[in-house]
Amino acid sequence: MTDRFIESQVFEKEDFSKKGLEEGEYDDCHFKSCVFSGVELSNLCFVDCHFEDCDFSLAKINETAFKDVKFSNCKLLGLNFNDCNPFLLSLNFESCMLNLASFYKLKLKAIQFRNCSMHEVDFVESNLMSAVFYNCDLNGAMFENTNLEKADLRTARAYSIDPEINQIKKAKFSMPDVIGLLGKYDIKIT
Repeated sequence: MTDRFIESQVFEKEDFSKKGLEEGEYDDCHFKSCVFSGVELSNLCFVDCHFEDCDFSLAKINETAFKDVKFSNCKLLGLNFNDCNPFLLSLNFESCMLNLASFYKLKLKAIQFRNCSMHEVDFVESNLMSAVFYNCDLNGAMFENTNLEKADLRTARAYSIDPEINQIKKAKFSMPDVIGLLGKYDIKIT
């Protein structure tokens, strides 16, 4: 990473898929309706940034630092967050499409997902203690050796979580979606 420091700037309707994003640290920046699809964002640093209505589909985020970053109404298809820099990693998602994303082995305590589509997301071996999944569609999401202690899934739907191979102590669930904890037993509930 270079020593370039970009602070408190607004980037609007920029198509970075054509020109890329300059290397450096972006602090307190706001990105609106920008396209990062397929862009090499490796080794960049984003601190206290907000991405709104942006497309990150298949962007490369190897060792990218996301520190206190919020994504609103963004398309983040197939992003491998497990490749980004885990140091001080802090993310927040609202009304995002995260289908096929991966959070494999990440420490994401108290992370917030609100109104997100999360089909086939990989949460294997992640620490999601006290995470909130508010009104999220978790169809096909993978949970294995995942820490979901104190997580709030009361308004989440379409999840399948095996309590025998995941930590769910004091997690919050509600009817009828709590049936997703029984999927492996191949039983019928009427």
